[in-house]
Amino acid sequence: MSGLDEAHVEPGRMADKALRENALFGMGNPLLDISAVVDKDFLDKYGLKPNDQILAEEKHKAMFDEIVRKSKVEYHAGGSTQNSVKIAQWMIQKPHKVATFFGCIGTDHFGEILKQKAEEAHVDAHYYQQTDEPTGTCAACITGDNRSLVANLAAANCYNKEKHLDLESNWGLVEKARVYYIAGFFLTVSPESILKVAKHASENNKIFGLNLSAPFISQFFKEDMMKVMPYVDILFGNETEAATFAREQGFEETDDIAEIARRSQALPKVNRRRQRAVVFTQGKDDTVATVGEKVTMFPVLDINQEDIVDTNGAGDAFVGGFLSELVQDKPLEECIRAGHYAANVIIRRAGCTFPEKPSFR
Repeated sequence: MSGLDEAHVEPGRMADKALRENALFGMGNPLLDISAVVDKDFLDKYGLKPNDQILAEEKHKAMFDEIVRKSKVEYHAGGSTQNSVKIAQWMIQKPHKVATFFGCIGTDHFGEILKQKAEEAHVDAHYYQQTDEPTGTCAACITGDNRSLVANLAAANCYNKEKHLDLESNWGLVEKARVYYIAGFFLTVSPESILKVAKHASENNKIFGLNLSAPFISQFFKEDMMKVMPYVDILFGNETEAATFAREQGFEETDDIAEIARRSQALPKVNRRRQRAVVFTQGKDDTVATVGEKVTMFPVLDINQEDIVDTNGAGDAFVGGFLSELVQDKPLEECIRAGHYAANVIIRRAGCTFPEKPSFR
């Protein structure tokens, strides 16, 4: 039995149900990614670390203009959660619109591009559009196989629960889903929206996944995160995020990632019918996951360093692959295998992009 099955139900219970539209729901910060290769001087100028994710401050505002002006840039529809549901949909292929996405954009050209990209990816995106802020952007500053992400949330920061999530037509899409995924980044925008979705999932014995997303989320949005945690069925993160989370939670005297996974699994949980699964990736090292009472290591796929084009989006891709199998009620081991496959595809390409069809099976 996988760590995701209900204790009293046969695994594969839903496997014979046809995969349908809106079965997977994601909500987050839709951003237009601006990817460019930069040098160390550029990172130093704006106080950026080679492999990090931060929110833009005043000192970073000029950076977005400079990167477009001085570098060869590529634009991609992005934002962590949108990337993951987009990749899940790509892995699934058909039917289209298995994945639903909610988030806030502006009424501008970049917003139109995002709508077009979501449609091309066959994601059923329902954006809340407002006129106060422009569509959000994210600069992906690439040095070697590292990436430093600087997000200017802008419109993404303006998501309004009452004006969007609570609308009957939109909430109807939430109710149609049976797997939910939200990146921790959205805790900076609308924790009350996350809580409403998480409680719905828990009360209806559906699966709710949350990502630690970045060290600063565990540090500065701890209170909101821990309000959501009792409803979390699957907790995702990488080794750096896991270490920060452990420190913030007072998991004393351990930097062992398996022990951190075990303690994270043991945090209080509302829906006892599902045991929480914790899944921590470690780049090229084994993925660590709780499977039932055990912590298991899952080797990633081998790749030559020369084949790595851009690690931007690898974590989002892993989650996307994982969700594509989870929504088909596959066991945790198979979900992780799909996650590794998707991440392996994405790091061979610039940005969070993928070929027309997956070759996973």
